[in-house]
Parts: sequence; structure tokens; C-alpha cells
Amino acid sequence: MALLRWDPMSDFVSLRDAMNRLLEESLLPTWAAGRRAEETPQYLRLPLDVYTTDNDIVVVAPVPGVDPDDVEITLEGDTLTIKGEIKPPLENVNYLMQERAYGPFMRTLLLNIPVDTEKAEAKFENGLLTLTLPKAEEIKPKVIKVKRA
Repeated sequence: MALLRWDPMSDFVSLRDAMNRLLEESLLPTWAAGRRAEETPQYLRLPLDVYTTDNDIVVVAPVPGVDPDDVEITLEGDTLTIKGEIKPPLENVNYLMQERAYGPFMRTLLLNIPVDTEKAEAKFENGLLTLTLPKAEEIKPKVIKVKRA
């Protein structure tokens, strides 16, 4: 029998983690919003990296194990929605530890930069979904040269 060293600080949750968990969950119960819990689907929160370049807005989302055909990307006006489902793990085994989340996921972003939806691209590589959304021409800076008289 081995002795394990106990670290009392490992039992404390950081304030940042507690606040993140609080803000990720709905502050109102579903009955207060006029909906029943059975009617409200529960979605996993899809983590995103979003950055901008001179010409594009780029959104990167980790979706390991998800078939690219099962991911739905909708760009309506200035609202981007990414939906899909991470399939459940094996059912015929007894897990000693199970930390990976599974189930439907959805993430909606409000883009405050106009994009050219006709030229938007999505690619899937090594479990990462990368969306490239070209900025609309009207917001790109124009350089006007001064002519000599």
C-alpha cells in the first residue's frame, strides 16, 4: 500500500474558474424564461480562437473526432453559428475515468465587421475547423495618392 501526499490547495477552485463556470451557465432557470427544461436543448460550449488579418476574419475551433459533414456553419447577416455533435463514447465498457465531453455543440458569434459571405471558406485539418471570412471591400482601407498640380 502506497502513501499519497495530500495537497490541501488542490481542493480549492480558483476564483476565475468559479466565475467562468457561473457565467457560462444560465443565470435564469428555464422555467423563468417561459420554457420547460425538456424543450431547451443542452449544448456544449465550443471553444474558439478568433483573430483578424488585413483581409480576413479567421475563426478556429477544435472539433476532434467530428466528421466534417456533420458540422453546420451558418452565416446570416452578421451572425455566425457553428453547430454539430461529438458522438458519445463506447457504451459497453466500464470507464475508470471519463473527461472528454460529448453531445451536441453550438456556438454563435456576432461579427461586428462586414464580411463577404460569397468568398467564405471552411477547412478541416487535424481536428481543427478553420473558417476564413474575407472582410467586405467597403471596410478595407483605401489609399488615395495625392497628385501634383
